[in-house]
Amino acid sequence: MKIFLLTHERELSRASNTGALAASLVPEIVERVVWQRSAPSETILDAIRSEKTVLLYPLEDDATEAAPIADFDNIILLDATWQEARKIFNRSAYLKDLPRAQIQPQQSSQYQLRRNQLDGGLCTAECVVEILRLKKCSDIADRLDAAFTLFNSSM
Repeated sequence: MKIFLLTHERELSRASNTGALAASLVPEIVERVVWQRSAPSETILDAIRSEKTVLLYPLEDDATEAAPIADFDNIILLDATWQEARKIFNRSAYLKDLPRAQIQPQQSSQYQLRRNQLDGGLCTAECVVEILRLKKCSDIADRLDAAFTLFNSSM
């Protein structure tokens, strides 16, 4: 299993970015790829071509059924503010035809470091924790969750 964080360039310099935490703590599973509008990453394109890749991104309407994350080897997660994530999605044609997954978190987000959060939305590290739990990697998920709690309280 691989979780690709398609990261907006502005996230690279933000101290509040939790994607860096996930990538540093679980580098064998989480890989950070910087999004570039005019030059899609070959790593991401190769994962998409494998046909075993899902995009974790909210569905646009209730008529579309979410794909189960457990059925996929690769998960692409947009690592950005909600506004930037929408921009990445809208400007990346290669993401449009991917099956999309959603997660149903057991609790609301604990991340309080940014304003304008989407109701019911999670930060990147929380999403990775939920994905790891869905993929039956509970020990790794617990370790990342503990590191996130420490990160969140220290900010």
